[in-house]
Amino acid sequence: MTLALDLAGRGVRTLIVERNATTTQHPKMDITNSRSMELFRALGVAEELRAVAVPPSHPFDVSWITDFTGVELHRFRYPSVDEIRCRIRDTNDGTQPLEPPMRVSQVVIEPALRAALEREPLVDLRFSTSFHGFEAGEEEVTVYLDDLKSGTREAVTCQYLVGCDGGGSQVRQILDIELEGQARVMDRFMTHFRSPEKALLQRWGIAWHYQSAFGTLIAQNDEDIWTLHSRFPHGDSSEIDPKILLRRFIGRDIAADVIVANRWTPHLLVARHYGQGRVFLAGDAAHQYIPTGGYGMNTGIGDATNLGWKLAAVIKGFAGSALLDSYEAERRPIGIRNCKAASDNNEIRRTIGALYTGQLYADGVEGDSARGQAAAEIARLGNLENEAWGIEHGFVYAESPVVMAESGARFTLDPAVYEPTTLPGARLPSTFLPDGSALFDRLGNWFTLLNFGSSSDVDYFIEAARDRQLELTILTISAPNLNAIYEANLILVRPDQHVAWRGNGVSDSRFAGAILDRVLGRSQN
Repeated sequence: MTLALDLAGRGVRTLIVERNATTTQHPKMDITNSRSMELFRALGVAEELRAVAVPPSHPFDVSWITDFTGVELHRFRYPSVDEIRCRIRDTNDGTQPLEPPMRVSQVVIEPALRAALEREPLVDLRFSTSFHGFEAGEEEVTVYLDDLKSGTREAVTCQYLVGCDGGGSQVRQILDIELEGQARVMDRFMTHFRSPEKALLQRWGIAWHYQSAFGTLIAQNDEDIWTLHSRFPHGDSSEIDPKILLRRFIGRDIAADVIVANRWTPHLLVARHYGQGRVFLAGDAAHQYIPTGGYGMNTGIGDATNLGWKLAAVIKGFAGSALLDSYEAERRPIGIRNCKAASDNNEIRRTIGALYTGQLYADGVEGDSARGQAAAEIARLGNLENEAWGIEHGFVYAESPVVMAESGARFTLDPAVYEPTTLPGARLPSTFLPDGSALFDRLGNWFTLLNFGSSSDVDYFIEAARDRQLELTILTISAPNLNAIYEANLILVRPDQHVAWRGNGVSDSRFAGAILDRVLGRSQN
C-alpha cells in the first residue's frame, strides 16, 4: 500500500491484489518508527495514521516485571509523541527526526492506508483476488489472477511486478530466489485479547511493553486490547490453552476475550536477491526478522519508498535501467544489517530471561536480593532495540552505484548512534528553516537542489535538468546557523530524502549533467 501511494503521487498507475477479503486482522506490528513516519509525512498520510494510533500523550515505556502480582524490576522510560515533538522543535541541530515514532497496530493502520488509497484514481485496489503466477518478458510482465468471489481468471499485463506477498512469497519462489540466514529461530505463541482489567495490566502505569521471561505483553490501545507473545511454549498449537499462557505471564487468571490465538515461528532471513528483470521483492518477501526492534515492517516501508521513485523515474522516461539495479544494491545491505540487529536484540532478551530463576520469586531477604541484582543487570544490559537511532536514521547507501560517492568517506556503523551528515547516500539531516517551516516539507516531488551558498552554479543544474526532462526543485536557503550541519554549498537530494551529491560548485552544465546522469542511472561513468 505504501508503494502504491508513492507511485500514485508520481503519476504512475498501480494495481494491488490481495487474496484476503479485507485488511489484516492479525496484529503483526505495533510501532511505526520515526523514519517511517517521516516517509509517511512525505506521502501526506502521517496525520491520518496518527488519528488511529495510541494517544500522543502516552509514553513508549518498556518494563521488565516478575508478573503483575509481583514486582516491577526495571522500567526503561521513553517520552510520548507530544514530548518528542517539543524536543524536535527545541533541538534544531540536525540530530532529530522530523516526526516522532507512533504506537499503532497493523490491524488499525492498514484500514487508514486503505482509505488513502481508495481516494487515489491511479490505484486499483482489489481484495479477494488471488495471484497464481506470472510470465516476465523483456518489455512487460503478464500476471495471472483469480477473482475469488466470481471465480473469474484474468491475465493482466503490466510494466513491472513487485512481490509484497510476505514471508512465503510466491513471487520469490517463482523467481527461485533463495533465502539466507536462520529459519525457525524459535517458536512463539500469540494471544490477542480484550480485557476490562486495565487497572491490573497498567498496575505500574502505562507501558508499551511489559516483559518477563515468559514473553512480552503489548498494549495495543492502552485501554482494553493487548497482545501477549509467549516465548518457547511446547507442544502442538492444539495443546496450548491461551488462558494458561495469560495466567503464567500475568500471575493470576483475568477476564479476557481471546480475539486471535496461534503459534508462529519467526525467522532471521534475507533474500539472496531483491528481484530479477522486471520483477522485484519488497517487505517480508525480501527479509524476515524476529520482531525485537520492530524492524520488519519499518524496513519494508524503506524498501517501498526506495523502489517507488525509481520505478516512476524509469516509467516517466528520464532515468536509466541502472537506477532499478540500485534498489538491491542499496536495500539488501540494509536488510542484512537490520536482520543482525534483530538477532542481537533477541540475544539481550534471552540474557535477561536467564535472570528469571526461582530466587526471583522468593519472599524475604533472599528474594529482595535476587530482584535487586536482576534489576541492576537489566539496567546495565539496556534496551538498545528501542534506542537504535543508527538503525533507524543512520544508514548510508555509501556503495550505491547511483550516488556520487566520496573517496575516503567515513560514517558510523554503531546501531545506537545517529550522526547527521550530508555524505552522499545518507538521509538528509532534518531541520527547521528560519521561517519555521520544516526543510523536509520544502523538498520537491522529484530531485531538489539545496543552495546554501547563493551559488550561481544553480543555473547549470537547471539547464541540465531541462535537457533531461527532469523536474528539479531549487531551494535557496539563507541560514548561516545551518551551514555547519549541511557541510556544502550545494546538495542534490533524491525523492526519498537521501543525498545524491554534494559540492561547493560545478564548472558548467556538462558537469551538472554528468552528476544527474549518474544519480538517475543513465550513466555509470
